[in-house]
Parts: sequence; structure tokens; C-alpha cells
Amino acid sequence: MTTRTVMAKSNQRIAVFPGTFDPVHLGHIDLIERSAALFDRLVVGIGENPEKTALMDLPARKALIENLTAHLGNVTVEIYRGLTVAFAQRLGAGVILRGIRHVGDLDFEMRMAVTNRSVSGLDTLFIMASPQYLFLSSSLIKQIAAGGGDVASMVPPEALQHLKRKAPGIKKRRQGRGA
Repeated sequence: MTTRTVMAKSNQRIAVFPGTFDPVHLGHIDLIERSAALFDRLVVGIGENPEKTALMDLPARKALIENLTAHLGNVTVEIYRGLTVAFAQRLGAGVILRGIRHVGDLDFEMRMAVTNRSVSGLDTLFIMASPQYLFLSSSLIKQIAAGGGDVASMVPPEALQHLKRKAPGIKKRRQGRGA
């Protein structure tokens, strides 16, 4: 029996918080900290999204989130490929966590939650974003940074360092695509 199988059969309440986290922002960190208090183990799952152009590579995102959550003893960070439900099942997770900022998020996430439940039996727990982070999204942050805007109030200082190094690359990539 593997370690993961043992964990799945224990009485631990395990949740998965999936996302691309490119870049991780203060809203993500807030949700991770609040969710960690609700579960015995919280796994931040960094997934690959082939429809998005990544600013940071997966290992860099993993290291950054591990650093930012080191104070939370029950949080681990893992990279995964493929379906989120398959990843959650491998870990023995009982729920998938999703942050909700507004009605648009809720509509999309509800459809995804119903689909996930029908194919895997896993429930989704929605957690409302804190009011000060309702407007944050990684896509918006990348857009602002690419345009030379100040995103220091939106991301942890460690993520800001990555953005400052990568922002000129974002501009070139966007111009190269004709945007």
C-alpha cells in the first residue's frame, strides 16, 4: 500500500486548491491561508493550462508558493498535469476548493463543479474572495505589468520580482502576436 493510499484511508480532511497561479497574487495567498484553517491538509495544485502562455515555469511557481506558505504546516504544493479530479483522487482529497470573486466566476465554477461531481464524485467548496481582492486576477496583473503599470499592491514582493524580470518579455510576446 502506498503512502497516498494510506492517507486516502485515514480520517484526514484533505482539500485541493488548483490553479495556474501565474503569477500568484495576494488573493491566492489569502484563500490558501483561510482554507488551511479548514482542513487537515491542503494541497495547492499547480496545473498546466495549454490555453495560456505561462509567464513563470512550473518549478518557479511551485518554489514561490512553497516559500509564501512555509508558515502553514499543513499546506503542500504540487505540480500536476491532466484532470484536476484525477489529481485530487490520487491524493485522497475529499473536496476541490475554488475561489469566487463575482457572479461570472460563480457561473463558470458551478458548471465545472457539477461536471467534476458527475465524473468523479468529488464535491467543490466555494470560498468567497476577501473584499480587498475581489478585482484580482493573474491575467489582469500580467496585463498591467506588461503595460508598465504598478502591481506592487496586488502580488507578494517575491512575485513582484519575477514580474519585473518578465514584464518586458510579456510586451514583446504580445506585440509579436499582433495584439
